[in-house]
Amino acid sequence: MVSGTTTSDEDVETRRRPPRLPGRAPAALVVGGYLALAAWLTSGQWGRPDRLFHQAGDQILFEWMLARAARAVVDADDPLWSDALNAPDGVNLMANTSVLGLGVPLTPVTLLFGSQVSFLVAVVACLAGTATAWYVLLRRRLAVSRAAAAVGGLVCGFAPGMVAQAGAHLHMAAQFLVPVILGLVLRPDTDRVRRHGVLLGLVVAYQAFLGEELLVFVALAGAVFVAAYALADPATARRLAPATAGRLAVGAVVAGVLLAYPLWFQFLGPGHYRGMPFHTHAYPLDVVSFVVPARQTILGDDHLPGLLAPNPTEENSFFGPGLLVLAVVVVAWLWHRPLVRALAAVGVLFALLSLGSSVRVRGTDTGLPGPYRLLADLPLLDLAVPARFPLVCVPVLGVLVALSLDRVRAAASAAQPVAPGGARAAHPVAPGGDPGGVPVRLLWAGAVAAALLPLIPTPIRTVPAWRVPAFVADGGWRAHVPPGRTVVPVPPVTNAGRSPAMLWSARTGLAFDAPGGYFIGPSAPDDPTARWGAPDRPTSLLLRRVADTGQVPPITDVERRQAVQDLRHWRAAVVVLGGLHHGDPVRRAVEELLGPAREIDGALVWDVRPLVG
Repeated sequence: MVSGTTTSDEDVETRRRPPRLPGRAPAALVVGGYLALAAWLTSGQWGRPDRLFHQAGDQILFEWMLARAARAVVDADDPLWSDALNAPDGVNLMANTSVLGLGVPLTPVTLLFGSQVSFLVAVVACLAGTATAWYVLLRRRLAVSRAAAAVGGLVCGFAPGMVAQAGAHLHMAAQFLVPVILGLVLRPDTDRVRRHGVLLGLVVAYQAFLGEELLVFVALAGAVFVAAYALADPATARRLAPATAGRLAVGAVVAGVLLAYPLWFQFLGPGHYRGMPFHTHAYPLDVVSFVVPARQTILGDDHLPGLLAPNPTEENSFFGPGLLVLAVVVVAWLWHRPLVRALAAVGVLFALLSLGSSVRVRGTDTGLPGPYRLLADLPLLDLAVPARFPLVCVPVLGVLVALSLDRVRAAASAAQPVAPGGARAAHPVAPGGDPGGVPVRLLWAGAVAAALLPLIPTPIRTVPAWRVPAFVADGGWRAHVPPGRTVVPVPPVTNAGRSPAMLWSARTGLAFDAPGGYFIGPSAPDDPTARWGAPDRPTSLLLRRVADTGQVPPITDVERRQAVQDLRHWRAAVVVLGGLHHGDPVRRAVEELLGPAREIDGALVWDVRPLVG
């Protein structure tokens, strides 16, 4: 008979075990950590309307797209087209990165707090949402431990390439549906094919309104993964093939129906274009870039990454030597798993594709052909930038890291001796004991930490931006602009960073129509060849040269008559000059064209209604 004060081995073990957090609290802590990290990375701009992320033109583009989506929701307007920019011709938004999948749900934020806050919330949602989605997939589909899934999600959501894209390209950073798509396609069961196919079609359609380029990457990566997995485990591939094909077929029908009109509008509707306004093969990555720290990490600098990547936004391959060596070790260690072999095939292929048509090493073209040249002329892939292919390598590395951590944890748990009654011993094996015990577990955790610590991101860099003048921001322009007429910011050009039209329009909620802007459109009404923005008119070219050089050329009556013609084309009511680096020369140039300006609420204003009639 056992005394009431006697405790069993299980009771001792229970008392020594740390208390567990109830319910879903651990998962909430992981997601909260992701959100906190994403918020910290955007900290340089919260409450700072005079700052933009370093690729300022791209942020302005996406701020405008978010503001346009909110306007479309409120006014029940066409979300695929807008006349508010590039007046009087308008812009095909479906043919540009309109990110309606972000802009529509963020409408309340945009309306209440403005386009800048909405953009920052979108960046946080993209980074933290992508990390969370991969965390959930790792936990539920691959059944890895919570800690391993958290680290894997951290890599997938906050790798250097993700941070670089997030500061400029929302359509590339919004990857939170990628794990959902892969989870629906690569299911290990063969039932409920129709239901999962319908869900797949809905998610794919939604992803198209986040970023179509990612869909191309997912399709290509998924095909490579399936082929590699079929070679590694033919029996499983044959068993799952009918159900997988069924889900894909149903998903294709659903997505096709939902996207039929938007895709028609994109490729055949008004303002459509053909090709790209730049050569995609001119954006490869350097072989050395894979082992160099990105500039937005604790060990990064501006010099070497600037030589190895096309621009700061496309630093997608900067994983550092530690993580790559770790990945090689994991692949060799877990090579017996078909999943690992398939992941390795995807990672290696996409890394090679990122090198472009000709391999470069430390900035020097070696003349060696890259595999990208085999795909460069294929439909859709001819529009993909090679430097973005390593974004596929990011989740490959994240999953490999998570699998390795989970494998070491499982080995360590299995190595603990079992006490009488079936409970694990309170203390793991001592150093020098079973190779799966604590020493190996700690050693591997240290190796993972050493590989990831150099990749710790730093807040996204910002640059100064001119504030929107009060004449525009506070609505003073309304007294001078009748319906059907436009506000013409100076200089009225159409490239990324020179014209304030898009920033002013975004920050005022598209309150007025303006010419110009940063978008891709046709070269002419009868020439669909792609170009940046609308064709420049003589006056916009003249003012752009002045803004670039600070030099005012001789201006004659010829230029003055041309300015009137251009203002009539733009349906201008007022011309407005805010802050510019070469503001005084630009002011003198405009006064030579249009006469003296009036200073109103922090802006120089020319009322051109008497000139244009």
